Amino acid sequence: MEGFRSRLFIVLLCSLSVIVPSIYATDFKYCNKWKEYSVQVTGVVISPYPITKGELTSFTISALTGKGLSIIMLPTNFYSIRHADKPLSSGKVVIDVAYFGFHVYSQTGDLCDDTACPISPGDFTVSYSQLLPTIAPPGSYTLTLKMEDDNEKELTCIKFDFSIGFNLKSMRGLAYS
Repeated sequence: MEGFRSRLFIVLLCSLSVIVPSIYATDFKYCNKWKEYSVQVTGVVISPYPITKGELTSFTISALTGKGLSIIMLPTNFYSIRHADKPLSSGKVVIDVAYFGFHVYSQTGDLCDDTACPISPGDFTVSYSQLLPTIAPPGSYTLTLKMEDDNEKELTCIKFDFSIGFNLKSMRGLAYS
């Protein structure tokens, strides 16, 4: 019985050593550190990590709002975001990617495609998955993520760095071609 427990413990330990490195919480910074955003980001998780080109990668952004968000039109035709009891029911996510500082990719999508809407006060997550092209060069990238309301008013904006490594599987395929 003791031998079985020891083997089970070893199997669990080996499993953990495979699973834990495949998820990575990365540091992020706000695009404007002096701006008070309506949506506060609390964390960014990249999975799997390290990122490998040609494979599906997920970015999960944890965030919170102190209250629901709503839009007010001011008499001057400017818009203002105010905290209200009404949840945020629409908006967009804008993603820009730079490779060593050069813009290489952008995408705009519906906020409600990436999270459950309406967004009520409290914690929520935005999940975004992307199949990275096999031609993506290895190296350092910076991803900028903005959340905007329907009037393009910025709710939050963050930046974080990630790296794409060499894909040994695709290199093996090139060696045999």
